Amino acid sequence: MPLAIAIIMGLAITAMVQSLVNDMVMPVITPFIPGGQWKDATLALGPIVIRWGSFVSALINFIIIAAVVFVLAKIVLKEQKVTKK
Repeated sequence: MPLAIAIIMGLAITAMVQSLVNDMVMPVITPFIPGGQWKDATLALGPIVIRWGSFVSALINFIIIAAVVFVLAKIVLKEQKVTKK
């Protein structure tokens, strides 16, 4: 049961962080991206087109989620150390 709760909470946090990045962080970054559309930002190297805009969004999502998980793990591990003593 705790694993099911963790999965559901993880999905909810992922949706929340995705909204945070797409609706709050990326609009601030958009003026610095050539063309102004961060989802469509590309780098053309001859016939190769690298779509880096969506990658940057996914990277920001990952960093925020990793930071939240790290902080939660530190809190839980700290509480476990205190209760063991």
